[in-house]
Amino acid sequence: MRVLALDIGEVRVGVAVSDPDARVSSPVCVLPAAEVLAHAVTFRRILEDWEPELLVCGLPRTLAGEDGPQADRIREQAQRIAKSCGLPLEFADERLSSAEAKRILREQGLSERAMRGKVDMVAASLFLQSWLDARQT
Repeated sequence: MRVLALDIGEVRVGVAVSDPDARVSSPVCVLPAAEVLAHAVTFRRILEDWEPELLVCGLPRTLAGEDGPQADRIREQAQRIAKSCGLPLEFADERLSSAEAKRILREQGLSERAMRGKVDMVAASLFLQSWLDARQT
């Protein structure tokens, strides 16, 4: 079962995907949030290329494990996206995924400017991998 993950931001959406056996996550791309929410051709192409069976969206939580201030907006947008795609939806804790993504990209020598377009897809890949790992045990 291939899983598509979205790290929904106000400006950009990071996209990651699992392998067909739902064991390994890989970053795919970053799309403008408006295109994903509008189910534009760029997002439909991702769906056609990868043929996911499940959508996993990152849910911002506080360090205490409660829903963060953006959680309601993310839930509503994720439900709209899942409905337009015809995919079942699950949420993954995305706590600290962006910070970890920035750390990884910094270690690869990227500047803040160079990593701007990559952080969201790496963050999506990180929380998708955690979600996949939790299902393996």
